[in-house]
Amino acid sequence: MSILQVNSWKDLLIHLGIILVIGCLLLLGFFYWYLPMSTNHGETITVPDVQGVALADLDDFLESRDLQFEVTTDSGFSNSQAPLTVLRQFPLPNSKVKENRKIYVTLNAQNPPLVRMPKLVGGSVKNALLVLKTYDLEHAGTKYVEDLAFNYVLEQRIDGRQILEGEKIPKGSKVELIAGNGLGNQALNSPNLLGLDSESAQFAIVGSGLKIGEIKYEKEGKAVIKVVQGDDVAYRKESVAPGSVFKQSPDVGDAMRLGQMVDIWIYQPDSINTKPTLLDEQ
Repeated sequence: MSILQVNSWKDLLIHLGIILVIGCLLLLGFFYWYLPMSTNHGETITVPDVQGVALADLDDFLESRDLQFEVTTDSGFSNSQAPLTVLRQFPLPNSKVKENRKIYVTLNAQNPPLVRMPKLVGGSVKNALLVLKTYDLEHAGTKYVEDLAFNYVLEQRIDGRQILEGEKIPKGSKVELIAGNGLGNQALNSPNLLGLDSESAQFAIVGSGLKIGEIKYEKEGKAVIKVVQGDDVAYRKESVAPGSVFKQSPDVGDAMRLGQMVDIWIYQPDSINTKPTLLDEQ
C-alpha cells in the first residue's frame, strides 16, 4: 500500500501522472477501438438506384443490401412509369450510408391526378405546346384544317372528343390540336393576269385574296390564249409587251382557294421593241 501513500510533493506528482496516463489510454481506447467496433466505423454501403422498382419488390431489394425503406406521404405522377413504382429517392443513388439506413422513397401515383384543361383555342400552336408542358399534358399531334387563321388553335381534343377549357382531365392526357392552315375553304377562280405588267398583276393577285408566289423573268415568251367556241376549245399564242405577264400558274380560270399562291412569268427581252402587240390592239 506504500505505492498509494503520498508522503511528499514528488509522490503526489507521480500519482497525478499515472492518473493522466491511464485517462489518456482510456480515451484513446474508447474512440479508436470501442467506438469503431460498436458503430462499424469506416464501413459504408453504396445506395442502389431504386427508381422504377415496384413497391412489392422494394423490401427484398433493399433488405438484401442491408438497407430499409420508408414511403413518404407525398406522391408524384409520371406516364412513363408504372403505378406504385419509385419516382424519387433519398439518399440519392451511389451515396454512402451505414447499414440499415432508411431510404425514403416517393411512389408513382396509382391513378393520375386530375388537372383542369387550359385554354388553348385562339392562341398559336407554339404557345399551346408550352402550355401543355406546363400542365404535364402531352401533345398528340396537330391536325390542320381549312381556315384563314394560319397555325392558330381552333379546337382541343382528347380521343377525338372536344375538350372545353376548365374541364377536369387526367394529368398526362394526350391532347390533339386542331389548327388553321391559313388557306380557308372559299373557292374562287384564278384571275386572268396575261398581258398585265408586273405591278398590276401583283395587285390583281392580292386583290383576289391570293398570295404572290414566284416571279420569273424570261427573254422569250408568248401568252397562250384559250379560245372556247361552243364545244370546241382551241389555243393560240400571242405576243405581249415587254414587262408583261405571258404565263401564270395556276392557269386562267382554274379553281383555287383563298390564300393560295400564284406564280407569274414576265417577258423581259434583252432589247425592247416598241411595236404594238396583238394584245395592245384588242
